[in-house]
Amino acid sequence: MFFTGKGGVGKTSLACATAVALADSGQRVLLVSTDPASNLDEVLETRLSTRPTEVTGVPGLSALNINPDVAAHEYRERVVGPYRAMLPASAVASIEEQLSGACTVEIAAFDEFTTLLADADRTAAFDHVIFDTAPTGHTLRLLKLPAAWTGFIDTNTTGTSCLGPLAGLQGRIEVYRASLAALANADVTTIVLVTRPDTSALAEAARTSTELADLGITHQRLIVNGVFEAVDRDDPVARALEACGVEALAALPESLGVLQRTNVPLLPWAPLGVVGLRGVFARTPDRPTLEPATSRRAMELPAPLSALVDDIERDGHGVVMTMGKGGVGKTTTAAAIAIDLASRGHDVLLSTTDPAAHIASAINAAVPGLRVSRIDPAAETAAYAAEVIASASSDLDARGRELLEEDLRSPCTEEIAVFRAFARTVDEGSHGFVVLDTAPTGHTLLLLDAAEAYHREVSRTQGAVPDAVRQLLPRLRDAIFTKVLIVTLPEATPVHEAAQLQDDLQRAGVIPFAWVINQSFAGEAIIDPVLHERGARENQFLAEVQNGLAPRVAWVPWFPEAPVGRDRLLVFSRGTGHLATP
Repeated sequence: MFFTGKGGVGKTSLACATAVALADSGQRVLLVSTDPASNLDEVLETRLSTRPTEVTGVPGLSALNINPDVAAHEYRERVVGPYRAMLPASAVASIEEQLSGACTVEIAAFDEFTTLLADADRTAAFDHVIFDTAPTGHTLRLLKLPAAWTGFIDTNTTGTSCLGPLAGLQGRIEVYRASLAALANADVTTIVLVTRPDTSALAEAARTSTELADLGITHQRLIVNGVFEAVDRDDPVARALEACGVEALAALPESLGVLQRTNVPLLPWAPLGVVGLRGVFARTPDRPTLEPATSRRAMELPAPLSALVDDIERDGHGVVMTMGKGGVGKTTTAAAIAIDLASRGHDVLLSTTDPAAHIASAINAAVPGLRVSRIDPAAETAAYAAEVIASASSDLDARGRELLEEDLRSPCTEEIAVFRAFARTVDEGSHGFVVLDTAPTGHTLLLLDAAEAYHREVSRTQGAVPDAVRQLLPRLRDAIFTKVLIVTLPEATPVHEAAQLQDDLQRAGVIPFAWVINQSFAGEAIIDPVLHERGARENQFLAEVQNGLAPRVAWVPWFPEAPVGRDRLLVFSRGTGHLATP
């Protein structure tokens, strides 16, 4: 089973809860994460590795992480190792440099993924294998890779190794064919589309369903997570939240309406640990212990998002990047900051590197002083390939051109093209404000890793590299020019993943400017028991962020209506209450 869906809909929680339920019924289960930002360890409360590890308290359940960094290290060693005793150190270093970028990480994770999917011996000890996959854009890319690489190898008559990193994949074509066959076999593979009762999440699930069906992967099921029914009808926040879900499900896309569907209620606790996970599907669940916390009224809540915009505005220009786990509200936060800056008379470019790209729908109308763009991977790749061919074709014979075109059909080419576009967009921060809605955490880190690899290569060669590319990493490390905002929710997993992201950024020399705590139920006298308990459980995470994790903090309450359009985005930025309306 593959659990997939828009970031933040609860794929990991539901994959883990399903795995626990199957193991409790006597099945032998292997749970695997292919997410670059995996948090299986925290959810299962078990330290995992790249090998199956028995989960504490759940007989029959084992889990592992396909760790991209570990996989990439092992993959590089597999490619480079045989040459260490044969070639000079400088030549070995050159090979390692070719294998230092994000493309190698992607390929190495793919290699691990297909081995598990296609090699029956690796999973023979288990009745079920459950994949907790990455957010939608990454998942679709991962699922398309078996077909993409098989097609490349089938048509590769020259024997070339696609831009270096593909070298380690040669000789494994049968594994890729077997993995592709397993994905399309309805007797073997089930796709579980996870969504929330939210219009954008449902639209994303529908798009995923259609794209997978086009790949021949048709055995699909639907789980709607977080379905809320108000217990206290006197609570206006509870009634508004319930109404949002009812309205969204009433307009369920046709492609989802034909699927077998399971509704999972909104829980008053985060499903962490065995007790919490067993409560997901239980009719009368045992509730995890609520840690003692101060009254919500007694807590001093952080300033609204507009207070951060005040600080951003003072420098007169620069780049703002929103980062964080999928589904925490990066797109809305980026749009609100851009709208706020534009409303103050500044020229602003709002752009995204996210494959899902919901920026345009968040703005929903033209705003004076604001331009909206998207870094489109397909368009950027086509333009980059055409540029390379045009510049090199005069020096190549027919055979050489054929080799070049073959290399440019590699998925690796997209990484280079998107990187260059990202650098161009950041460059515009020299004379105005650029607000970048970046992709979910794993993709963003791969992008930053690509920046690091390019920076090393530029420093070594000082070759014909665009100035914007040459300056990108120094600009990202310039805390005045680039302000990174880490967006999170007041829950355990989002906060701890945000802390890990902050650590990774700091190791890369990028110091976050502030944190944004989004979709909070704290700070209001909510009386519905489910929402009241969720708000009470937020206290420890609000305190954790404010008391040591974040240099600055902004707080945004939950809004009953989607923050779409100029007026609502300004309300979002100014944080004027759960039921605030323009």
